[in-house]
Amino acid sequence: MVYSPLDQFKIAPLISFVIAGVDLSFTNFFLASLLALFTLQSYVFFIKDIKTNSFFVIPSGWQNLIEKLYALVVGLLSEIISTGSEKYLPFLTVVFMFILSNNLLGLVPYSFTTTSYATLTFFMSFSIFVGMTIIGFQKHGLEFFSLFLPSNTGFFLALVLVPIELMSYLAKPISLGARLFINLLAGHTLLKVIVGFSWSMLLAENLAAIAFIIPLLILVILMGLELAVAVIQAYVFVTLTCIYLNDSEALH
Repeated sequence: MVYSPLDQFKIAPLISFVIAGVDLSFTNFFLASLLALFTLQSYVFFIKDIKTNSFFVIPSGWQNLIEKLYALVVGLLSEIISTGSEKYLPFLTVVFMFILSNNLLGLVPYSFTTTSYATLTFFMSFSIFVGMTIIGFQKHGLEFFSLFLPSNTGFFLALVLVPIELMSYLAKPISLGARLFINLLAGHTLLKVIVGFSWSMLLAENLAAIAFIIPLLILVILMGLELAVAVIQAYVFVTLTCIYLNDSEALH
């Protein structure tokens, strides 16, 4: 039985496995990650004709949905990244689909929301940060440092702006990872609190049990809100990634 709303975020071993003092247990986090990867693979599997192993000539409803998501990422790339946006399309499409899959799977009762765990979100954000830094140096060399110094800046003003710009640059992976897991963590915690409150009212032995309909209606509304948040947070993560990559490409 779950006594605290935060207990739903605990990583619990499903199959304990220890080798030489190293815990290699099969956990709920690992299971949820595998389900997300399976879901990600299924996006392509379900829009293909099983007999011919090719896409349908007349798109199905599922294929139309996937194409809409794909077009969403394409639109972000073309609007935000000014040069060389095409080469990032496969990577950002997978990032968007992966985050969206984990967010949606987390809405299933008794499941585990991996994107509400800081380890995953910060690993993704810091990996992107390292990648965009390498891209910036490969394309611009030492000129990449001009990103921290706006043009036509005087010497004394530069002494103030350069540390600020450097701190802002280093804060990018922190804000990118924190925004995702905090929103998911807060939303699921609120849902759990309202579910517990509704259940307590339902077990009441008088007419007060009828009042459980009120938090139940609020729960339905919050579920719709969390569904929107699951999509929006994946969209925001990819949007910010595009902005950061554009900085590395164009030094804006």
